[in-house]
Parts: sequence; structure tokens; C-alpha cells
Amino acid sequence: MTHTLSWKLVIDSADPHAQAGFWAEALGYLVEDNSALVEQLLAAGAVPEAVTTHAHGRRAWRDLAAARHPEDPYDERSGTGLGRRLLFQRVPEPKTVKNRLHIDVHTAPGERDTQAERLVALGARILHAVDEPGGSWLVLTDPNTLDYQF
Repeated sequence: MTHTLSWKLVIDSADPHAQAGFWAEALGYLVEDNSALVEQLLAAGAVPEAVTTHAHGRRAWRDLAAARHPEDPYDERSGTGLGRRLLFQRVPEPKTVKNRLHIDVHTAPGERDTQAERLVALGARILHAVDEPGGSWLVLTDPNTLDYQF
């Protein structure tokens, strides 16, 4: 029996649009464009203006933003990715404990410092460097303080 699954990683965020923009740049993904669906639902009176905003130069959902892999399929009507994607959802409460999940990003050999500088320029912060017998890596925090390492 063959199982066909698609996935999205849903991440709580104080600013979903900033997160989607950061991760799209960091990973070479695209920020999803849901503006056609948002405009259609607004015009039909199906959603109130208060659940929308303008982000990335277009109409968007106020509390949701996603970054999707540019080669994966997406629904042309809604702009929603149908493959690999990161969905950021606004939550009112601040982060209070260590993440149970983080994103590891990998670089080509010899490119770690250059990529770390690029991510810092996008808003990441280097927390510390780890150098152990099993390997070395950097631990960074993204603009929403979601730790990741490479």
C-alpha cells in the first residue's frame, strides 16, 4: 500500500509575516500569496476586514503567513502550498519555555560562516558556537526567537 502525504510545519509566532519573510529568504522559499482568496472573501462579505492586513506588498491574512518551496505545487485559487511549507500562526502569549522543536539548516562545506552572516543580516542572532568531538555548529535564534542550529 502506498501512502501519499503532504506536510506543513505549523509554528506559533508573535509576527507571522516577519517569520514567513525571514524563512523564505533563509531557505530560498516563497512567501505564499493568498491575496486573491482574501480579496474574493472580502468582496463577498464572507470575512471582516479586521482578519486581514497588508504584508509583502499585498493583502494577506492578519494571523497567518506561510513560506513554501518554490518547486512544489500550490492551489492557484487560494495560493496555498500543497507541498513543503512552513505556516506561521499568530499567538497572543509569549514563548515561556524551551522549544521542543527547532529547524536545523545545513550549508555546503566551508560556507557556515558566510551563511551565518547572511542569516544575521536577515534578523537572526548567534547565541553560541558548539565545538565537540562529534562536530561543531552554531546555535542561532531567528527574529521570533525560535532557536535553530547549523
